[in-house]
Formats: sequence, C-alpha cells, structure tokens
Amino acid sequence: MDEHDDRVKQFTEFRQRMNQRILDEPNQVVRRFFSLDTQTYQAGALDVKTKELCGLVASMVLRCDDCISYHVAQCRDAGVNRAEMFEAFSIGLVVGGSIVIPHLRRAVDFLDRLETGDAATPGAHDHG
Repeated sequence: MDEHDDRVKQFTEFRQRMNQRILDEPNQVVRRFFSLDTQTYQAGALDVKTKELCGLVASMVLRCDDCISYHVAQCRDAGVNRAEMFEAFSIGLVVGGSIVIPHLRRAVDFLDRLETGDAATPGAHDHG
C-alpha cells in the first residue's frame, strides 16, 4: 500500500467515524441535511447512475476532491463505465475551466486505483 492508498483509507475511515459522531448529536438540522443528501441520490425520475454523474460534475466544478473521489466510487458502483466517466469529466472541465485540471488528475488517478483494486472505496453515502 503506497502513501496515496493509505491517505484514501484514512480519509474513508475518518469520514465514516466522524459522520457517525456527528449523527450521534441531537441536532435535527444536521440529521435532516444528511438524510436529504442520502435521499437525493436515490432512484427517482432520474436513476442512481445519472444522479451520481450529476454529483460528480458538480463536485468537479466546485473543486472538492473529497466529493469527487466519493462520486467517482459511487459512479463505478452504479455501473458507470470509463467512457461515461470521461464524458462526465469533460463536462466538469468545460463548465469549471482550466482550474479543474488538477482535480481531474486526482479523479483519474483515483479511478485508475479503483479499477485495479488499489483504492479503498468510500462507504455509505455521507458526502465529503
């Protein structure tokens, strides 16, 4: 396991642990927001695959590496293939501009690692 894989694993474990810690608090606004986030990505008029691709593009435009990695993994779990992923990457790049390029590099690196089984897949939907 190299340093990048270790960081992915640490991030995933930290996010899951802290999300549980946050949800253990009796704050209804936080709980409702987390619930809304989960519900948003469930199948409805749009299927899960389409919703995750939308989440990926939005995360790229907003330049959130944690969210990008999360949605790359969720897209793969939803059956998005590499060609479809790169079309989503291209939309994020065109909408976000050249400032998205470093995030695109990290997204492709993460995708490569997922495809070869070298990266820990983020867990349940609990955003960034």
